[in-house]
Amino acid sequence: MGFSLQALLLAVTATQALASCAHGTFLSPRAEDGTVKVNKFGYTGLNGPLNWASLESPANIGCATGTHQSPIDMIDGQFTLMKSSDIQLSIPDIPEGAEFENLGTTVEVITKGGTLKVDNKQFDLQQFHFHLPSEHLDNGTSQAMEMHMVFQSTQKEVAVIGVYINIAPPSTNNNANANANANNSTLTPTPFLESIFSTISSITQPGTKTTTPALPLSSTLQTLLTAQSNTFQSYSGSLTTPPCTEGVRWFVSAARMAVSPETFLKVRDVIGFNSRFPQNKLGEPNILMISSLGASKAAVEAMAMGNAQGVVAVAPAPVMVPMGEGGGNGAGRMTVTTTTTMSTSAPVVAGTGTGGGMMKVTPARRRAY
Repeated sequence: MGFSLQALLLAVTATQALASCAHGTFLSPRAEDGTVKVNKFGYTGLNGPLNWASLESPANIGCATGTHQSPIDMIDGQFTLMKSSDIQLSIPDIPEGAEFENLGTTVEVITKGGTLKVDNKQFDLQQFHFHLPSEHLDNGTSQAMEMHMVFQSTQKEVAVIGVYINIAPPSTNNNANANANANNSTLTPTPFLESIFSTISSITQPGTKTTTPALPLSSTLQTLLTAQSNTFQSYSGSLTTPPCTEGVRWFVSAARMAVSPETFLKVRDVIGFNSRFPQNKLGEPNILMISSLGASKAAVEAMAMGNAQGVVAVAPAPVMVPMGEGGGNGAGRMTVTTTTTMSTSAPVVAGTGTGGGMMKVTPARRRAY
């Protein structure tokens, strides 16, 4: 499994069209002629997450070797809890409606004008899209859907707000209590979601697009996320789609939204299944790297306990570095870091790349959902 470091860096900057999670950012610019880019990857078979690294090698190597991959199980110790007052979020209404696209792997709303300010840095909203079921797990439990709001800074950094979406109980009047308090948002359909998905039947085919009705984002979405009672689970992870680039700032909201059962079924018929499986704990070896060794659970646990110092040398995952950092002038260029261990008591599975990074094998932690 040998990779040239130079080839890796070049490929990372040259093959960004795969990334639906970063669609519309510097990682995956929109087509200048307005056509909708249809993603080449998928979620089943040879196009699925188990084989993403091979679809565009070595650009997607981080999908199989990255140690801070997303999504994850949101359990204690994996995130920092932030109050809604710790961030500044501004999301204007879109009275004229927004472009709504089918990328083949998800449906996406293109929107401009929204901002996220955190730690004295501003990120601009590029788009939001949907996964079914949720990609992140809430303490081991998946939710019906998850919305990802993708932001980009002028320094070419990416931040994503994740919001769980539940299925509201059946009702004879889906508009009842539409202006419910944010704390009760899981009980009634969220108005702007119902508005968006009312047009999904117009984009059933990949590569198609339409325009949504007016979107009351400031009075619904912004109110929900900035409510005093809301919190965010924050961590540094990755894109959840190829090339699985790390260095993405995640903010998973405790406040939730909902859709009616009828709307959920319509969305499911178009999206199908589009969730990457939960990744290992942050900092632990990639699940795919562990499985590629063919090591038994007992052997991996022994390595973690120090009884056998198994070491794996791999091509490291690409990480986003803000413009001006790292001693270079390349805007938003990628860099590579490695984690080194000193153990030599066990055989080493090594690539031929110049990085020479060593990764200590520890047990994979998987949860069924």
